[in-house]
Amino acid sequence: MQRITTPDGNRVAVHDLGGDGPPLLMAHATGFHGHVWAPVASRLTDRFHCIAFDERGHGDSDPAPDGNYDWNGFATDALAVIDALHLGDDSPLRAVGHSCGGALLVLAEERRPGTFAELWLYEPVMVPLDGLPALPGGENPLAAAARRRRPTFASRDAAYDNYAGKPPFDVLDPGALHTYVEYGFALQPDGSVRLKCEPENEARTYEMSMHHDAYEHLPEVKTPVTVVCGEVTDSFPEPVIRMVADRLPEGRAEVLPGLGHFGPMQDPAAIAASIVAALT
Repeated sequence: MQRITTPDGNRVAVHDLGGDGPPLLMAHATGFHGHVWAPVASRLTDRFHCIAFDERGHGDSDPAPDGNYDWNGFATDALAVIDALHLGDDSPLRAVGHSCGGALLVLAEERRPGTFAELWLYEPVMVPLDGLPALPGGENPLAAAARRRRPTFASRDAAYDNYAGKPPFDVLDPGALHTYVEYGFALQPDGSVRLKCEPENEARTYEMSMHHDAYEHLPEVKTPVTVVCGEVTDSFPEPVIRMVADRLPEGRAEVLPGLGHFGPMQDPAAIAASIVAALT
């Protein structure tokens, strides 16, 4: 792991997931960390050099300055990693993103056109701002759930057993779930473990999920983009994904059978196959 300092003074953790070939930047979903891409990356190392990073407030990265989780800050993190590692200098840079990770990659491309040669996005959080229904009392249900999240466990084994036995984590690939727990919890002096992504920071990230303008600027994105969803998702189903893809000058939509919103951690082999088909 190495840490890179962003223009706004945040330290972002970067993880080399291995491989040979052109670079592939990997961006994670809200509440997770870069290492959750490892089971997918292990199936791509013959084609790409896989590099993941922890978005601010997640994993081993610093919390967001002043507690501001505007998603444009996540785009700043991605661009800082690209610049510090000179990704794309010698060969085309491709990237994959899940949920928040997909949106931040688009925000980065919109800010600096031509950054990416191609993008693969799994259920990116991008919807038209006009016409969105108001939430009762202004409360974001995902943020409310994050604030209720249990932050500590007696051990990593206890955390794994807890997640493996209940939705939505019970459908995850065991290796992916082990990776989430291994790198998502910090060991405490008494031997217990605590979430690295504090529930309050996760909640603030969710609260900002509809306050960016990536969707409005999609027609300006000239790079080829594959927009993917799971067949049984409860988050961004096929009609939404096709709406996003149709708004992109070079967008295409894909639906992966049997998967939900956590597809990249549910079936790493199917996700890797989709990435290879789209980006090679």
